[in-house]
Amino acid sequence: MTAFIFPGQGSQKVGMGADLAEASAHAREVFQEVDEALKQKLSALMKDGPESELTMTANAQPAIMANSVATARVLEKEFGIALAESADCVAGHSLGEYSALCAAGAFSLTDTAKLLRLRGIAMQDAVPIGVGAMAALLGADIEKATALAEAAAQGQVCEVANDNDPTQVVISGHAEAIDRAIEMAKDHGIKRGIKLPVSAPFHCSLMDPAALRMKNALEATPPQAFAVPLFANVTAARVTDPAEEQALLVDQITGRVRWRESVLAMREAGIERFVEVGGKVLAPMVGRIDKEAATVSLVTMEDLENFAKENA
Repeated sequence: MTAFIFPGQGSQKVGMGADLAEASAHAREVFQEVDEALKQKLSALMKDGPESELTMTANAQPAIMANSVATARVLEKEFGIALAESADCVAGHSLGEYSALCAAGAFSLTDTAKLLRLRGIAMQDAVPIGVGAMAALLGADIEKATALAEAAAQGQVCEVANDNDPTQVVISGHAEAIDRAIEMAKDHGIKRGIKLPVSAPFHCSLMDPAALRMKNALEATPPQAFAVPLFANVTAARVTDPAEEQALLVDQITGRVRWRESVLAMREAGIERFVEVGGKVLAPMVGRIDKEAATVSLVTMEDLENFAKENA
């Protein structure tokens, strides 16, 4: 059994999708549709940068999605491997959940691009620049990270944002609290804390204003039925009902990304192979969560060709 998984923020880089766009008209169509939806040459920004502009949340979110969906589209149109027939479930990391839903037919490409542009702007606007921060805790499991976050909060927000794998947990909150957590990391048996180059404190309660904006946006553009079940970030559980998923996407803005638990839940459901669509970030995490799980990353045309040969 196979899961198709979709990467989140941090996987963007200048040049993303250029190989696919050069090789496939189907990929170019995806990038063009996203450009038109956003009234912006996002594809040119993805190809040529500057990186500082691509990394901005409002650009990075739709760009990462466009790259993933283009990869899935090329896999289907050029190699005859359709997600609806080849995947037993899907999942995505943070914004990757939208990519997964788009690839599974819950949102149109245009709607997904617009939702992610709004999501990026809403998350950026929720907290003034410099007020919030995030840090990756290396050599931390969820228990150690939770204890550190509670100790560092001191009346401010300091919460676990991403439970990525057994060796990496990300915390989010007020900048001062995150600085305290980095200083206190070793005392809590954590190798070290590294501040992340992000412009806002995602997946913590400081994102409440953004959650409200997404609630309104998703009421106007709700997800439709999706072709295969999805494992949701905030519950690490299987979802098939679009109305339930709509509520979970709102919760996801302030809620923890339970990636480690999601992978374990998919394994328990019988998933043996994880196919990362449009990135090489999640597959290594899956390997650290469960060494027995098979993983493959699809980024270039060559990756897709090899995957198609193996699955012929």
